[in-house]
Amino acid sequence: MQRISEFLVGLLFGVGLMLSGMTDPGKVIGFLDITGHWDPSLALVMTGAIGAGSLAFAAAKKRSHSWLGQDFDWPASEHIDRRVVLGSLVFGVGWGLAGFCPGPAWVSLAAGQEKAFYFVGSMIFGMIAYESIQRFYPPSSLTESPP
Repeated sequence: MQRISEFLVGLLFGVGLMLSGMTDPGKVIGFLDITGHWDPSLALVMTGAIGAGSLAFAAAKKRSHSWLGQDFDWPASEHIDRRVVLGSLVFGVGWGLAGFCPGPAWVSLAAGQEKAFYFVGSMIFGMIAYESIQRFYPPSSLTESPP
């Protein structure tokens, strides 16, 4: 039942991304182009997603497990450090340059968009590179101050 539920929720998410235009890099670039032909429609999509997500997280925080019995694995810390800020900046720059973020990129890849193939390939390469770097420089060594 768990896998069927995951598939159905993922399918609903993908359909929502397609219907909202989030899989169209041109629409995303149009939203980010505030000095040209700005397209504010994506702001409505984001507002709706943030609202729905906020309600879902508020309800989930009151529970100890999901409706299907899985335990929640909440982050141990809510601390915003340099790594979180830099990661957000890299994400934002990538989103602005390519017009994709990970979820819509996977949906676009499944729909056969060529640009999504390059984006997802680069994203996977970046994940592998990150994991490789973490082996040599664990997160604790990056946040410690020099002696």
